[in-house]
Amino acid sequence: MIRLHHIPFSRSFRVLWLLEELGLKAELAHYSITDGSLRASEFKAISPVGRVPALEIDGITIYESAAIVEYLTETRPEHGLGRLAGDPERVQFLEWLGYAETQASILASLNMQHLFMGDPTPASPLVLKLEAARLTASLKALENKLSDQEWLLPSGFSAADTMMGFNLFSAPYYVHLERFPNILAYIERIKARPAYQEARKLDGNQEFYKKDFYEVPNG
Repeated sequence: MIRLHHIPFSRSFRVLWLLEELGLKAELAHYSITDGSLRASEFKAISPVGRVPALEIDGITIYESAAIVEYLTETRPEHGLGRLAGDPERVQFLEWLGYAETQASILASLNMQHLFMGDPTPASPLVLKLEAARLTASLKALENKLSDQEWLLPSGFSAADTMMGFNLFSAPYYVHLERFPNILAYIERIKARPAYQEARKLDGNQEFYKKDFYEVPNG
C-alpha cells in the first residue's frame, strides 16, 4: 500500500510527480489548507507539524519532501532518478534538493502574506517587497544554471527536477517570468513529460490563487 497525503498545487505535488516517474501508483488522501483537516489529531499522528506531503510506503511514514525524494530514489535505484553515494553528481543532487526547499520557503512566505493574512494582521509591503526580491534572485541563479543544460544535473533529468518543478508553477504568481527564457523553456520540457502530465491530472484543482498575479502593494 502506498498512500500520499496531498493538497493540490502544494509541495506534495513533488512526490506525486516522482511516484509517477517511478511507475508507482498511490492512494491519495486529500486535505485542504483552510478547513482545519491538517490540524486534526489523526493527521498530526502522521505528520507532527501538520503539513503535506506525508507518504506511507514500505511500512513506514515519511513527512519531509527531500527525505521522501531521497528514500524513493535510493530504494528504487533502477530508475536512475537519484544520485547515490559515490556518484560524481551526488553533491549537486543534494544541493538542488535543498535549493528547491529554500525557494519553496520563500513562496510559502509570499503565499501566507498575500493569501492568508488579512485584517487585523495585514501583510507588510516592505516584507512582501523583500520576499519578492529574494524569489527573483533565486530564479536568476536558476536561469544561469539552465543556460547550458536542459535539466538541473548535467547528465539529465533526475528527482531534483521534480523537487524544483512545483516551485516554478507558483513563482509566476509573484515574479514575471518573461525575463527568464531558460526557465520558460525548462517549464515546457517539464510539461512535456508523460509522468508530469499524469500527475497533474491526479493533482486536483488549486484553491489558493484568486488572481493571475499578485503585485507588491504600496506602503
